[in-house]
Amino acid sequence: MDRLVSTIGYADSFMGGVEARLVDLGLATRYVEPVKITVVVLLLTTICFVADFIAKRLLLSVIDRVVKKTKTDLDDIFLEKKVFHNLAHLVPPLLLESLIPSFFLGYDKWIAFGVRFSDVYLIVVGMTIMLSLGKVLQVVLGRQSFMKDKPTESYIQLLNITIYVLGGIYLTAVLFGKSPWGVFSALGAMSVVLMLVFKDTILGFVASIQLAANDMVKVGDWVEFPKYGADGDVIEIKLQTIKIRNWDKTITTVPTYAFVSDAFKNWRGMEESGGRRIKRSIFIDMSTIKLCDEEMLNRYDKVNFIADYLNDKQAEVASFNSSKSFDLSNLVNGRRITNMGTFRAYVAAYLKQNEFINKDMTFLVRQLQPTEKGLPLEIYVFSSEKSWALYEGIQADIFDHILSVIKEFDLSIFQSPSGNDFKSLMK
Repeated sequence: MDRLVSTIGYADSFMGGVEARLVDLGLATRYVEPVKITVVVLLLTTICFVADFIAKRLLLSVIDRVVKKTKTDLDDIFLEKKVFHNLAHLVPPLLLESLIPSFFLGYDKWIAFGVRFSDVYLIVVGMTIMLSLGKVLQVVLGRQSFMKDKPTESYIQLLNITIYVLGGIYLTAVLFGKSPWGVFSALGAMSVVLMLVFKDTILGFVASIQLAANDMVKVGDWVEFPKYGADGDVIEIKLQTIKIRNWDKTITTVPTYAFVSDAFKNWRGMEESGGRRIKRSIFIDMSTIKLCDEEMLNRYDKVNFIADYLNDKQAEVASFNSSKSFDLSNLVNGRRITNMGTFRAYVAAYLKQNEFINKDMTFLVRQLQPTEKGLPLEIYVFSSEKSWALYEGIQADIFDHILSVIKEFDLSIFQSPSGNDFKSLMK
């Protein structure tokens, strides 16, 4: 360090010695100045490299020892994200600021150029320090519970863009010797061009704010976005794009602003609720729907799930018919129990005893509008299991059972005739 101070103090005599030595070597007067400037530039470059090397070795070695002894892990993040490493790079530009006036004494143009170069160097180093601090901030925010579902990466990207823009403005101002406010004014005149260049970034920024404010989507959500062919989990939210891992393990990238401007489905509500909806219909062949006779009722009465239902229903029907004095010899007269109604009651009773069905949520077994394919009997209930595999298994078990027992109620499922059906008709 003492040698460095001596060098600064005697820079004048050094420059004079260099010039005298060049003359002694027999160089023409017109070559003396360029060679002298070259020697000084090389010397300053060497000093900067050495200073940078020493600063990193000394600073980082000391900091590394201190970090290992501390209990907090914040300093470990600073070390990992190279904040201290970038801080060490401040030494060369600061050193240049102090050395250039002495080494280029009498060369005002070179002093101005050198100072401008060191200022640019200082701005670039300052930008790298702020960018590394942004990485630290991202890690720290990511560890906070209240930020777990927030797009922190988008915020950090916006911070990085701001650093680049402001750094670029100051670099431009320094290089051209203008005031930063003058550069801002010029950018204001170019606002239309800038809007076009940064259109996606601006839209993404606004969309990110809306998504976060309205809690519309977060990492881990299952979303469906038919317009972009996306159906899967959100794995990454950035300023301009959101990545979705589809169920076939492909990755779909969707513009962030599309989640605000277009319609998509977020399944988070289902995952946070008490169950997952089962909504499926079977089509009953309407030609098999009929009134129940005594033989059918006696047979249905042996089914455990609907024994009580049939007893109550028969008592209700008998009471109604007796109060109206109907001629019950004709099946059309009065109220009658149907095999379709009995089967519907059986399905409802079967579902109510199923431990995997949430009875506190919507529970419907209903008929829909008849179609050319038959009478739809729709099951609209909620499974208490929301995991995809378990949910599909529960749903399959329910319909396996329903389809296998429907013949016991003298009903049949409608399905379009197959080749085997036509073959049987030809025999």
